[in-house]
Amino acid sequence: MTEWQISDEEGGRLAARWWQWAQSAPEDRSPVADTTGDHAGWQQPDDVWFLAGTYGGRVVRRCEIPAGRPLFLPVLNRVHTKAHSRTPLGLEIARARAYLNGGPIPFRRFTTQPFRMGDRMYLSWGIWAAVTPLLPGQYVLEIDAASTGGFHVDTTYHLTAVPA
Repeated sequence: MTEWQISDEEGGRLAARWWQWAQSAPEDRSPVADTTGDHAGWQQPDDVWFLAGTYGGRVVRRCEIPAGRPLFLPVLNRVHTKAHSRTPLGLEIARARAYLNGGPIPFRRFTTQPFRMGDRMYLSWGIWAAVTPLLPGQYVLEIDAASTGGFHVDTTYHLTAVPA
């Protein structure tokens, strides 16, 4: 597994697209609120596969993903309206780790330009992982991250990459 090399600009665009994707689902189909992985495929784009973050705490998800498509996922992130602040507001990181089959996944900080969700403009900050397309097979992806303010995520994905 290698890191998908993306520029700061592309990472910011992907982060904005991720938020638009994540917030587009109704609550009963939300990939972020999902605790099982049943809704991981919600309206996925054709060029990348987004894995959902969580609203905090421990979540274990099982899902199929298409082999041959890059993955983009949050390790720790936040979003706010542009009215709240004209620059992306970050979090103080206490810890941040991501692993695929036990090997570390590199991640980077990305901020977005203003983007629209509904009738409002938003900005986002986050640390994100971009993973090259996986071969068909079984994978375990783990995320363990926390802010100094007490917010934490502990997410395990059991992924089955299937031929597209």
